[in-house]
Amino acid sequence: MKKPVTDYSSFLKSLGLVFGDIGTSPLYTLAVIFLLIPPESANIIGIISLILWTLFVLVTVEYAWLATHLSLNGEGGTLVLAEIIKPRLRGRRLIFMTFMSYLGISLLIGDGVITPSISILSAVEGIRLIPGCLNFSQWTLIILAGTIAIFLFSFQRFGTEKVAGTFGPVMFLWFITLGLYGMYWIIKAPGVLRALNPLEGLYFLVNHGIHGFLILSAVILCSTGGEALYADMGHLGRLPIVRAWYFVYFTLILCYLGQGAFLLLHPIVTNPLFSMVYALSRPLYVPFLILSIMATVIASQAMISGMFSIAFQAMAVRLIPLLGIDYTSARIRSQIYIGIVNWFLCFFVLLMMFVFKNSAGLAAAYGLAVTGTMTITGILMSWIFFIRKKKLHLAAAVIVTFVDLIYLLANLHKIPQGGYWTLVISSIPLFLILLYTNGQRRLFSRLKPTPLSEFREKYLEARSNGRMLEGNAVFLARDPNFIPPYIVRTFFTHRIIYCNSYLVSVSYTTKPYGITSVFGEEIAPGLRPFLISAGYMEHVELEKVLTEASINAVAIFYGVEEIDTESPVWKIFRFIRKNTPHYIEFYRLPSEKLHGVITRVEI
Repeated sequence: MKKPVTDYSSFLKSLGLVFGDIGTSPLYTLAVIFLLIPPESANIIGIISLILWTLFVLVTVEYAWLATHLSLNGEGGTLVLAEIIKPRLRGRRLIFMTFMSYLGISLLIGDGVITPSISILSAVEGIRLIPGCLNFSQWTLIILAGTIAIFLFSFQRFGTEKVAGTFGPVMFLWFITLGLYGMYWIIKAPGVLRALNPLEGLYFLVNHGIHGFLILSAVILCSTGGEALYADMGHLGRLPIVRAWYFVYFTLILCYLGQGAFLLLHPIVTNPLFSMVYALSRPLYVPFLILSIMATVIASQAMISGMFSIAFQAMAVRLIPLLGIDYTSARIRSQIYIGIVNWFLCFFVLLMMFVFKNSAGLAAAYGLAVTGTMTITGILMSWIFFIRKKKLHLAAAVIVTFVDLIYLLANLHKIPQGGYWTLVISSIPLFLILLYTNGQRRLFSRLKPTPLSEFREKYLEARSNGRMLEGNAVFLARDPNFIPPYIVRTFFTHRIIYCNSYLVSVSYTTKPYGITSVFGEEIAPGLRPFLISAGYMEHVELEKVLTEASINAVAIFYGVEEIDTESPVWKIFRFIRKNTPHYIEFYRLPSEKLHGVITRVEI
C-alpha cells in the first residue's frame, strides 16, 4: 500500500522541479504568435495544430521516449550523452563530439537566462487586465518583474529545502487550472478540435510559405523547458518524470485548445490566456494572476537549481575552474549554491528585462538556444543509436533531429532581432570551457612530470642517505604514475621525506554518485599511492576519506602553478586560475596541515 504514496510524491516533485518552464509557456506563446499573424480562423486552427504536434514530436518523442532511455546510473543530460559516446570515438570524431557537448551545455545556460526573464515578465503583464490597472506603464511592470527576480536570486543562498515541498502542489494546481479553463472554452467552440489533425498544421505551413516557416520560430516557444525531462532525470528517476509529463501534456493540450477556442470567439485580444480567464471569472482573475506569478517563480527556481547542477558537473569533470560551493541542506546533497553562477544569471536576467522591455520583445531572443540544444541532443542520440544498432530508435531519432533542424533554421532570422543576445550569453561559458580545458592541457604538458620508475630510484637513494621526518604526509597528484614537479622538488631539493608518504589521487567517473578508495601497490618503502574515485556529482570530503583509511597526515602538500606568459589569451587563463578557488579550497582541507609548493611555468 506504500508504493502509490511514493509514486504520488515523486509525481508532485516532478511537477515542481521539472515542468515549471514548459508549464508556463502558455503565458506567452500564443500572445507572441498572433502579433506576427492575424488571428483568423484558419490561422488559429493551423497554429494550434503546430503547437500540439510540436509538443508531441520534440518533447514526448525526443525526450520522454528517446532521451530518457539513455542514461548513466539514472542520470541524464548533454554531459551524459557525451560520456556514453566517448569510449567509442577517436581522433576528429572525438573532438567534434566533445565540442558538441560543450556547445550544448553553453546553449542550455544561454536559454536559462531567458527563461526567468520572459516567464516572470509575461506573468506580471497580466496585471493590466485588473480594473484600474490598464494604464500601468511598461517600466512599472519591468521594475516589478525585476524586483521579483532580485528577491528570487537573493533567496538562493538560504536554500530552497524548506519551501520546495510547496512547489509540486502549486504546479499541480496551476496545471489543473489551465486544463479546466481550456476545457470550458473548448466546449464553447468545439470547432477548435480540428487542430488535433496534424494536416491542419501542414496546410498552414504550405499556404503561408516562407512567412509560415518563420513563424515556427515562435511556435517553438511552446516546448521551451522540454529538455528538463532529460536533464533532471537523475533527481527523480525516469518513470515519475515520464508519467508526470503525460499529465502535463494533457493539461497543456486542453489549455492551448482552449486558448484557440477563445480566439475563435474573441479574435481581438492581446493575451489569450489571461483574457479567457478574465472573461469567464472576473472575481477569480486576481487569484489566477497570483498563481501564474508563483508558477513563473517556481519555473525560474527550477532553472536556477539546474544551472547550479550543470556548473557542479562541469567542475567535477574539469571543464571549468573550481568555484565556491555552499551546501544549503544537510539532508539533500543536490541542494547547492554557487554564488558566481547565481549572480551571473541574475545580472543577465535583469539585463534582458531592461533591454527587451516586454515579453513579446524577449520572444525575439528566445528559441535559438532551445532549438540548438534540442538539435545537439538529437545528433548525439542518433549517434548512440547508430553505434548500438537500434534501428527503430535510430529512425525516430533521425526524424526528430530533422525536425529540430527545421526549427533551428527558422530561428536563425531572430539573430539580428535580439537572438544575438542568446549567442553572446552562451559564448561566455563556451569560451570559458574551451579556454580552461585547453589551458589546463597546455599547462600540464609544460610541467613535464617524472615517470614513476625514475622517481622511485631517486627516492630510494634519498631515503637511504637522508633523515626522515616522523609521521604521515600526503602529496596530491593527478596520476601517481607521473610525479608532478612540486613533489620532485619537495623530496629531492628540499629533502623533505616523511616516514610514510602517500600519493593521493582523486578522479571522477562517468557515474554521478559513489565514492571508493583503494591503496595501490607499494612503490617503495614508506611510499604508497592512494586512489580515490568519485561520481561526478559527488563532493569529496578528502580529510574524511583519508581518516577512514587510517591516513592521519601531519602534513598535506600540493602544487601551485605560477603561469608566466606573453599571450593575451593565456593571460586571461592565468587571471581565471588566480581568481577562482584552488582545488584545496574545494576539498576544504585543514589549513594548519597544508603546504603549497610553487612551480613557475611558461605557456
